[in-house]
Amino acid sequence: MTSAREAALKALLRVDSEGAYSNLALDHILTGLRLEPRERSLATTIFYGVLEKRITLDYVISRFSSTPLKKIMPVALELLRIGVYQILYLSKIPPSAAVNESVNLAKTCGARRASGFVNAVLRNFLRSGAKIPPLAPETDSVRRLSVEYSCPEWMISLWSRSYGDETALGLLKGMAQKPELFARVNNTRVGEEQLIERLREEGTGAESVLWPDHALRFLKGIDVAESGCYRDGLFHIQDLSSQILCALLDPQPGETLADVCSAPGGKTFTLAERMENRGKIFAYDKYPQKVKLVREGAHRLYLSCVRASVRDAAHPEENPEKADRVLCDVPCSGLGVIRRKPEIRFKLPGPIDSLPDLQYLILCKSSELVQNGGTLFYSTCTLNPAENGRVADRFLSEHPGFLPKAISLPESFPRAVAEPENQMTFLPHVHGTDGFFVAAFRKK
Repeated sequence: MTSAREAALKALLRVDSEGAYSNLALDHILTGLRLEPRERSLATTIFYGVLEKRITLDYVISRFSSTPLKKIMPVALELLRIGVYQILYLSKIPPSAAVNESVNLAKTCGARRASGFVNAVLRNFLRSGAKIPPLAPETDSVRRLSVEYSCPEWMISLWSRSYGDETALGLLKGMAQKPELFARVNNTRVGEEQLIERLREEGTGAESVLWPDHALRFLKGIDVAESGCYRDGLFHIQDLSSQILCALLDPQPGETLADVCSAPGGKTFTLAERMENRGKIFAYDKYPQKVKLVREGAHRLYLSCVRASVRDAAHPEENPEKADRVLCDVPCSGLGVIRRKPEIRFKLPGPIDSLPDLQYLILCKSSELVQNGGTLFYSTCTLNPAENGRVADRFLSEHPGFLPKAISLPESFPRAVAEPENQMTFLPHVHGTDGFFVAAFRKK
C-alpha cells in the first residue's frame, strides 16, 4: 500500500521531471490512492514543505554529502530532502523514523543502490545536532537570505532593486507564511451571513471581510469537493487581490464586459455576480479546454450572463463586440503567488524576460475592445516592475487615446510602493493578499 511519503515522493518527482504545477501533480498522485485522512494530510505537508524549503534543504544536504548535489540521482536527492525536511520542521515525527522511512523508500522506489548513501547523509546530519549549519562569515547577505528563506538569489536581488531592501525582506517573511484562504460569495444566490451559517453547519468556519463586499475568510481548511455549499454554487475560491480588482473594475448591471484571459474563470464569475447576473460578459481564452472550465464554473454558479468562447488575446482573428469595461489579466511569471505555488521559486529568470513584450501585445489588442468612454484594466499576479508598471507606462505613452484612471482604495489598503495613481501593487506582508498588480485606464 502506498504510504504518505511515497505519495509525496512521486509528486515531487513529477514536478521536477515534467515541470508540473504543484497542485496538479499532487492531485494526480493522490487521486485513486486510498490514503486515510491523516496520511493524506502528511503527504500534502511533506510535498509542499519540501518544495517551499528546497533551497534550505539543499544547502543542508550539500554540507553532509560527499557527492555534489548535481551528481545525486533524482530519487535519492528527493528522499534526502524529504528526510531532512521532516527532521528540521516536523517535530511530531521522530528523527529516527524520518531516516528509516527514507531509507526504506530508497529500497522500494528505484534507488536501492543509493539506500546506504541516503542513510549515511541523514545519520551524519543527526549526529551533527540536526540543525542548519552556519554559513561562512564571508557569505554575502543575498546568499544568507536565500538559505534562510529558501528563495532564489536572483529573485531577492530583483525585489531589493525594485522595492528596496526593507520591502524585499518583508516580502521574504510574508512569502514564508501560510496564505489565508478566501472565497467570493455568490450574492445572486445567497447572502454572506446565510452562507457563513451553512458553512458552519458543514463544519467549516468562515467570517466576513470588511472590504471588498461579499468576501469571506476561511478560519480553517475546507475540502471544496465535499462542500454542499460549493456544489450548490454558493461560492467560489478566490484570493482577496482578485476580488479587489473586480471591485475596482466596478461593473454595473446591464453593462457589457470582456475578460480577455479569463480561465479558469474566477474573475469572470465575480464580475458577473457584481453585475447581479444582468448584462453580458464575454469570457475569452486561447485554449478550448480552459474555455470549457469557465463554462462549467458559470453553470455551477448559475451565471447565465457569462458567454465563454475561444479567442487568442495576442493574435485575435477578429475583434468582437466592444465592451464598457475590459479586463486584461495577462499571463505572467507568478512571483506574487509563490506561497500557493512554491515551484515558481525555481523558475529561471531568462524566460521571464520575454514576458513583457507578450503582455504589452495582449494589452494593446485588448484596448481595441474598449468602447469610447470605457475603462481598461491591466493586472498580473507577479512582483516584477518589468511586467507591471513598465508595461502600463509604455501603453499610456504609445496610446494617446487613453488616459490614466486613478485607483482609490480604503485606508486599510495603503500604498506600499511609489507608483502613479492609476497603478497599485499589493504586497502579502502589507495587504494580506497575494502579490498583485493593477493598472487602470480610461478611453477618451
